[in-house]
Amino acid sequence: MECTVSWTGPAGTRSGMGFVAETGSGHILAMDGAPDAARPEQGGLNLAPRPMETVLAGAGGCTAYDVVMILRRGRHDVRGCSVRLSAERAGTDPKVFTKIHLHFTVTGHALAHEAVARAVQLSHEKYCSATAMLGRTAEITTGFDVVAV
Repeated sequence: MECTVSWTGPAGTRSGMGFVAETGSGHILAMDGAPDAARPEQGGLNLAPRPMETVLAGAGGCTAYDVVMILRRGRHDVRGCSVRLSAERAGTDPKVFTKIHLHFTVTGHALAHEAVARAVQLSHEKYCSATAMLGRTAEITTGFDVVAV
């Protein structure tokens, strides 16, 4: 897996702390920093997600992918899956995640509560590479709702 990340400033009129990542699969992802009123030259322009937000989003995508795949493999009629992540970070550098809560909302026809619980547990304990890495510094908790359609 490869990725190239390039700073979008200071050439021309560009400034701030914006970055563009080009992934090995050929996709583009923009990132930016938060504006800093006290030191504008060091802050971002708030034009894209923060880099750590993309880490959190990546973890959400990784685990939601697992949950859907596990349910599909079990021949469950899953129709939707979303995960809301909330995180806390350390107060000092490096400001790693210290707590992450993942709350899944899984929709489907006749989805058994136990099947969703098992899928979330398997993702968390066995399959999700992103949460496995983040779990080295953060306490990770999960919850879920099953919505019948």
